[in-house]
Amino acid sequence: MFLLSRGRRRRRERESWDELRRRINGLVNKVNATNLNHVVLELLEENLIRGRGLLCRSCLKSQIASPNFSDVIAALIAVVNSRFPSIGGLLLRRLVLQIRRAYHRNDKPLLLAVVRFLAHLVNQRVAGETIALELFQMLLGEPTADTVEVAVAFVTECGATLHEVSPRAFNVIFDIFRGILHQGSLEYRSQCLIESLVTLRRSNFSGHPAIRPQLDLLDSDEQETHEISLHDEIDPETSLDVFKRDPEFHQNEMKYEKLKREILGEEYAEQQKEEEEEEEEDDDDDDDDDVEETDIQDYTETDLVDLRRTIYLTIMSSLSFEEAAHKLLQIRLEPGQEMELCVMILGCCTEERTYRSFYGHLAHRLCLRSKSYRECFENLFVQQYGTGHRLDTNKLRSVAMFFAHLLATDALPWHALAYVRLTEEDTTSSSRIFVKILFQELTEQLGIRALNEKLQDPTMEETFESIFPKDHPKNTRFSINFFTSIGLGGITEKLRQLLVKRQNPEVIDETEKKLKRRRG
Repeated sequence: MFLLSRGRRRRRERESWDELRRRINGLVNKVNATNLNHVVLELLEENLIRGRGLLCRSCLKSQIASPNFSDVIAALIAVVNSRFPSIGGLLLRRLVLQIRRAYHRNDKPLLLAVVRFLAHLVNQRVAGETIALELFQMLLGEPTADTVEVAVAFVTECGATLHEVSPRAFNVIFDIFRGILHQGSLEYRSQCLIESLVTLRRSNFSGHPAIRPQLDLLDSDEQETHEISLHDEIDPETSLDVFKRDPEFHQNEMKYEKLKREILGEEYAEQQKEEEEEEEEDDDDDDDDDVEETDIQDYTETDLVDLRRTIYLTIMSSLSFEEAAHKLLQIRLEPGQEMELCVMILGCCTEERTYRSFYGHLAHRLCLRSKSYRECFENLFVQQYGTGHRLDTNKLRSVAMFFAHLLATDALPWHALAYVRLTEEDTTSSSRIFVKILFQELTEQLGIRALNEKLQDPTMEETFESIFPKDHPKNTRFSINFFTSIGLGGITEKLRQLLVKRQNPEVIDETEKKLKRRRG
């Protein structure tokens, strides 16, 4: 009994951790300038002391995926940091490591994103101005076109704050910019960026305020500022991101409940309870009353837009397809929304410059998980084949390679190919390109021998009749010529024999008799 109860406690503790991670990720992904107040209150209801590593990790991933929301996430962290300074310090340490890594790897897109986040943390006074000046010194110690662009972007975002907090250092920054401009050693684009920044300074950074009014939630006396250096030895405390058993789990949960009441106030807690009780009473009244209710339909599709945004941010913030599949399966979908998830996965795939196997593996994982996803991707195959003329060549290639991966791994049933009719009248230039890339990729993954065995399977003969038509010699000849032109004439051997037999049946019969005599 003791072992059983201990196992239950561990299971409950693990479930609590998973729920905490899901809640934090969901709140960070849905935050924006309009719902910031509400999201902050919901976030403070969670045990942020236990989940501080999860919160920092989620904020960094969400910000890198959507740099335009940097000021919103910085405002969220500023409020949390005013109550729990350890969270702000942990986030800054991890952000410094990201900046170092991006700078040494010469990863300009990542460096632009994380530098922008640091600028808004400086604006929110989560980070002091010292780290801003050190970053500027690091970028322009040996200026290049990329480092000048990053430095200009950084000063554009937090220039108003630096001018107010440290005017002398701010003047030194622009002296360095002027020196680079006068040297004329950089390319013309970098000179234009510096000139535009100087013009922006003359206008007192109009259009680039330090903090937007709807994101200014703290008074100056409530702000907690951390002084951190780019050259410090930093421990990112990555162990906080994984589940560890806490011997005093229940006691710590009770302590956070008391702390939450102190932060949010007794009135807020009582109000939450009253709202929950009212909702329960309303549900009971609805069950008891037989009154006809009017269905309210949201034609603005706000929920659908939020769902698409959540799916996109989840995919873009995942490091591997296993992580993406795990996160996507945790999203609560209403019946019929599985198709929306599949459409978003294929849409993200086509937006890439080149095909990434990440999306094929992700779709494969979902197909193995549920039959409904397999049916959705089969319907998508039919739609994409029918509307291939709307896609450019790169997107058409990505779509064909995506479905080729699903077919090669048997995640998508091969009877989906029955929708492809390979004749001169039934195909267009785009559909022929689609079929060409599809079969070339299948050959690449399976090999010509395995693909030929699959296509010659007697049980699948009816399925492939549309690709290898036998109804008319003209259609048969077109299929043979098509696969021969793309270098896959070997899979049409059976079709060639049929065509020759139709044209010269007597010759074929005599040849077969000779072969039987030799074998005999």
